[in-house]
Amino acid sequence: METEKKITVKALLIDLDGTLVNPTQALLEATTAAYIAIGAENFDPHIGTEIARRMEQNQPVHDLFNTQYQKPATIKKFLSTYIDAYYTATLTKATPIPNVHKTLQTLTENYPLALVTLRSIPKKQITKELAQLRLLNYFKTVISTTDVKKPKPHPEAVIKAAQQLGTSPNHCAIVGDSIVDIQAGKAANAKTIAVLTGLYTKQELEKENPDLIIPDINHITKHLQTPQNTQ
Repeated sequence: METEKKITVKALLIDLDGTLVNPTQALLEATTAAYIAIGAENFDPHIGTEIARRMEQNQPVHDLFNTQYQKPATIKKFLSTYIDAYYTATLTKATPIPNVHKTLQTLTENYPLALVTLRSIPKKQITKELAQLRLLNYFKTVISTTDVKKPKPHPEAVIKAAQQLGTSPNHCAIVGDSIVDIQAGKAANAKTIAVLTGLYTKQELEKENPDLIIPDINHITKHLQTPQNTQ
């Protein structure tokens, strides 16, 4: 049962995929394109979800493929196509989490927001997608993997986002759906809030010991308080 735990923050650092948008259709399209690229005819497109989970955590994926597709060159071609197709598909297939615009509007009344994404694409493409989804104006800054030397779970992106919002990580909460979001936040000494709208189960996220786990980002407002509201 969700508790009414309160977290005191000055700013929020929010993940994109699985937190603000549902990437399921984009993942399915990317997986299909990648399998076609390596000449596979019979495959389960839903395996793309597990591939995404492993790639986020820098884990091997070769065991997910049939023997004839386990050659390093074949897997490299698959992953390259998969990533490119995913980033292309998100422009048309990613959909906002229901009611997220209302939640972000409410949050901006009390907190500056930064978008911190693991996507390794030019910021121009990310901002284009955010604009199409009517999400861009809620964020004061956008940090992607291309803006840092070391991506999440390294804390660099969290630290940089906090700096661009004019505060320090320990006054921020990172909000995300993945294990690496929680790990990056903890490494930066930020608060950590996990949402259950992404690739990971509640049990998997609980192992990372976030400060809070909520069903989706729309539940966040009742758990936040600004420093001036602290008694």
